[in-house]
Amino acid sequence: MNYLAASEYVAFGLEEATDVSWVSAASSVIEAHCRRSTLGVAQYVERIRVAQDRYTLRLTYLPLAVVLPATSPVVSARGRYIAPRNMEGLQGNLLADVAAAFALPGTWVNLPPSAIDFSTESGELSLPVNVLGLGFGELEVTYTAGLDTIPNAVKVACAQVVKNAQATPALNVHKERLDRMYLEYFSDTLIDQVVRSLLAPYVAQKVG
Repeated sequence: MNYLAASEYVAFGLEEATDVSWVSAASSVIEAHCRRSTLGVAQYVERIRVAQDRYTLRLTYLPLAVVLPATSPVVSARGRYIAPRNMEGLQGNLLADVAAAFALPGTWVNLPPSAIDFSTESGELSLPVNVLGLGFGELEVTYTAGLDTIPNAVKVACAQVVKNAQATPALNVHKERLDRMYLEYFSDTLIDQVVRSLLAPYVAQKVG
């Protein structure tokens, strides 16, 4: 998607007659830098390992977005139980025996989205606690994330990438080749420190 409309060119420092191909190419470079196919709202699927004795995890693409009529960004989720660890005493042995009897460790179970708490900005999910105290070793979650409205920071970044491209002699000479792969070759020049700072909140970061 283009992150600047033609009616916004002048307001963000571009010439009114700027060819749309410059903005399209700059928008593609921004998406490549942010490691995502779009900054708009889209659906993602992730399979994430859950740390030992933890009931929280973080998703990669931010911010999380709730698409009406849904009330959660989580579309669907399923978790894989792991065997009880570091249990001591009778209660621990009992729980381990019950879990083993029902073959729960290694089993995938569906989780209702309404049972998962979420933080829109941080992308943190809080998982429900199993009645037997079993934890999840992995979670597979389908969710929606992205920007419903493109903020000025992204528009400023897009305009700046266009200006940087127009100021690059090789791009001006070969502007008929303004495609994503061609501009990525010049990414170090186009994505300067100002642009990096503006886009920092939207760069997808895999949390280990």
